[in-house]
Amino acid sequence: MRILSWAYLALMFAFILLPVAVLVVFSFQDGRLPVPPFKGPTLEWYAKVLADRDLMAALGNSMLVALASSAVSVLLGFLAAAGFARARLPGSALLRGLIIAPMTVSYLIIGLGLLQAVNWIGLRPSLMATGIGHVVINLPLCFAILAASIGAPQQSALRAARDLGAGERQVLSLVLAPMIAPSLAAAFFLSFTFSWDEFIIAFLLTRFDVTLPVEIWSMLRSGLSPETNAVGALVFLVSVLVVVTLELLLFRKAAK
Repeated sequence: MRILSWAYLALMFAFILLPVAVLVVFSFQDGRLPVPPFKGPTLEWYAKVLADRDLMAALGNSMLVALASSAVSVLLGFLAAAGFARARLPGSALLRGLIIAPMTVSYLIIGLGLLQAVNWIGLRPSLMATGIGHVVINLPLCFAILAASIGAPQQSALRAARDLGAGERQVLSLVLAPMIAPSLAAAFFLSFTFSWDEFIIAFLLTRFDVTLPVEIWSMLRSGLSPETNAVGALVFLVSVLVVVTLELLLFRKAAK
């Protein structure tokens, strides 16, 4: 039975990690095509990626959009969660459902709706429009994480702070935020990860200044190459660094 369990675990990890491993290995391919046999290793394609101005500009755009949209999503999610924790509103369950509803809707539908909305208000497709779109899809996630972290102990501490004369801004910034700091950081990191490699909304809401996933798609239109593998490996590396940072700073601290 134990052998079957280990075999199942090995197959599961192979199913998950094998595509990524192939991508990374053939990013070092010493040839024009990322297909067997492996002729590497070489760092030629990584050098080309780092020297490509369009790719580096797209990388900077992705970083900017991810950081800004994640910060706004966490702030709005925090305020919404704090509001629901303070008072029971009529139809609060319905209101919570409306906030979380975008999590159940296809990104394509959200992107098409946002494209029409930004055109209607006169906002051209741009990085700002993309950032707004990423807030729309990340805000429900942040709200769900933060609302779940505000339980009875936190609500009791908030009531005590108000009874002692603290203003609402002090209650939120000096009491609630430190108490749920791990959840705030988790919401931010997850939002950053989702925004970092999101394609559909970024494709629909950008025109000239594009994000990295859109630039990668443009490269793929001319066919696969080790250069696209190198870009994919770098994107994967950033995602791994975010997850490792989250593990080291939050989950390990919470386990102590």
